[in-house]
Amino acid sequence: MIQQLSEQEQIRRDKLAELQKLGIDPFPAPLYPVNMTAVQIKETYKGEENKAEFTDVCIAGRLMSIRDMGKAAFAVLQDGTGRIQVYVKRDEICKGDDKTMYDQVWKKLLDMGDIIGVKGYVFTTKTGETSIHVSEFTLLTKSLKPLPVVKEAEGQTYDAVTDPEFRYRQRYADLVVNPQVKEVFIKRTKLINAIREFLNEHGALEVDTPVLQSIPGGAAAKPFITHHNALDVPFYMRIANELFLKRLIVGGFDWVYEFSRNFRNEGMDRTHNPEFTVLEFYTAYKDYEWMMKITEQLMERVAIATNGTTKVTVGQQEIDFKAPYKRISIHDAIQLAIGTDVRDMDEDQLREVCRQQHIHVEPSMGKGKLIDELFSEKCEAGFVQPTFIIDYPVEMSPLTKKHRSKPGVVERFELMVNGKEIANAYSELNDPIEQRERFEDQAKLMERGDDEAMFIDYDFLRALEYGMPPTSGIGIGIDRLCMLMTNQPSIQDVLLFPQMRPEKLEDPEVKKEETTG
Repeated sequence: MIQQLSEQEQIRRDKLAELQKLGIDPFPAPLYPVNMTAVQIKETYKGEENKAEFTDVCIAGRLMSIRDMGKAAFAVLQDGTGRIQVYVKRDEICKGDDKTMYDQVWKKLLDMGDIIGVKGYVFTTKTGETSIHVSEFTLLTKSLKPLPVVKEAEGQTYDAVTDPEFRYRQRYADLVVNPQVKEVFIKRTKLINAIREFLNEHGALEVDTPVLQSIPGGAAAKPFITHHNALDVPFYMRIANELFLKRLIVGGFDWVYEFSRNFRNEGMDRTHNPEFTVLEFYTAYKDYEWMMKITEQLMERVAIATNGTTKVTVGQQEIDFKAPYKRISIHDAIQLAIGTDVRDMDEDQLREVCRQQHIHVEPSMGKGKLIDELFSEKCEAGFVQPTFIIDYPVEMSPLTKKHRSKPGVVERFELMVNGKEIANAYSELNDPIEQRERFEDQAKLMERGDDEAMFIDYDFLRALEYGMPPTSGIGIGIDRLCMLMTNQPSIQDVLLFPQMRPEKLEDPEVKKEETTG
């Protein structure tokens, strides 16, 4: 069904037409000479002490409220840094007997959400609020759609817009009416910058690798499939960048990293989005023991850069990223949780344990997937403080070097925080013969119907045959890490534009033409 204009939207269109009749362009393209921000004014204005510095301020932003007082008005202007009060007096913004700019434009044709520019001087009201006394205002953009109403009292919001359907789908409006949301994304940028600075200081090199890949490798996940018309071949959206970064280690780079936008055609929930960001880095001549230490250092750095402390509040929990972190093997974690040692069990025995624990499993699942299900269902939630889960079964880790002293397991760890995996790392498998065998085992699982099993990447095997030095690598989920550092309950809250089911939108102007034509 084609949406028609609401009554409020139609009123705004009528005001638009009135502005144009007055010769006022509702969407001008001026270089507006902004010289201050709301936060700069409120933080640096000291009244009589420095008022001379604030006699000619120019600021632009969105009208968030207007309090009419007849021949004068107070309004709240919101720019990219915050809000500030402005005071408008009819006789001071109008020239001579022409009161159009106040009586017509300001009082009748402006709406909440309109973007205006104001010039004037800063003063302090009788109630002690820093404000701008306006000498001139300019309409910069007419808002044709009303913003949701947010109720406030004494400077505090008590009825914010919380509907996730609105917030995630119309993030542009969410950022306007819920300005605190912007702080989450400012912290996200601080987090990423802190990681980048840390790695650069340690001599790592940032690189770019392909998003479109002929073989989706580097992880056990279901890919998105597309088609390359010119080559007439299928391509896959990247599920991980691991194998390309390892190729660079083969090529002679000793430490490379990439903030990788990955895509997995799987479920969506509070911690999963089909499009997500992962940091991966690979370092030659290191192992997973070294990687655990560098990860602890990195997590400390990120927490301090984002929040000023290693301690972070997540829900009702206080999580401390101060090193060192606890370490426990995945087999010991399962045994502690269910009272059964599964380390030497075969596939049938593991299936029986899953059945006893009321865990649903598919026939396509091999030994590695069954152990993964046991850990996910019975153990994950118990690890709130940062904990390294170490020494995974070989079957769970097709790209990982076997443990140098413990048979049946590999040198791998996952960093668990607040019941979720934040990082996955290991000593990289660099034996091309064994890697081929591991890939072939994955191919057998694919034949059994496991759509997350890995493809055989023959070019990667060829690269390993040239020789890859002993290497350690890690992948860190940036979105989940950001959830922790900003105390957000859902991955959608740390993504500016999370994936959602497509909305059926149709042009209201089309309906208008149909009804009048």
